[in-house]
Amino acid sequence: MVTTGNLDVIAFLAAFTGAATASAAGNYPTVAIVDYVYGCMKANGETRGALESCSCSIDVIASIVPYERYEAAETFRSLGLMTGEGGALFRQSAPAKSAIAELRRAQAEADVRCF
Repeated sequence: MVTTGNLDVIAFLAAFTGAATASAAGNYPTVAIVDYVYGCMKANGETRGALESCSCSIDVIASIVPYERYEAAETFRSLGLMTGEGGALFRQSAPAKSAIAELRRAQAEADVRCF
């Protein structure tokens, strides 16, 4: 359920991350940046400090992983949640493992630098 408060946060994140798109986030679309920051804030608290750490985190990830690889890793990770043989392909294939490992390394670096 989307509430007015959530809409305010989303609008703020969209405006806030617009500047990041032109700088550190490079070719990451604004919606991908906002989606990452929003999810990160949900996981780390909806505070100003979390906003700063989460926006720093996506900037670091974007400086390490090209958007196409980020998108592939997120797709593999999401589809890997499916049960059965369909999900196994997205969890166990060499391209899936490689893309997810690359994203995890970038996220670990972002954690060190930003949190």
